[in-house]
Amino acid sequence: MGAGAIPNIGFEGSRSRMKRHFTEENMAKKSRLNSIARTIGSAVGTAENKARKVAKAGVVARKELDDIAKELDSLKRQLHKTTKRIQKALA
Repeated sequence: MGAGAIPNIGFEGSRSRMKRHFTEENMAKKSRLNSIARTIGSAVGTAENKARKVAKAGVVARKELDDIAKELDSLKRQLHKTTKRIQKALA
């Protein structure tokens, strides 16, 4: 019996019919696996795209928060200066 030969295990019919059956079964499994892999791949791609968008939005939000923090610091300084001027004027 050779390396690629299918053993005769009591099935009726020729070995070539058994070989064809096993090959078709393998092809069907490959097709289903490919389909599942494609579905999984597209789901991963969609998740990566959404994560990229969220990360990009996070960077923009961080910049906006930094700008707001700078404005707040500026307003605090102005308030402090104005408070000092008012206290001098009232003294």
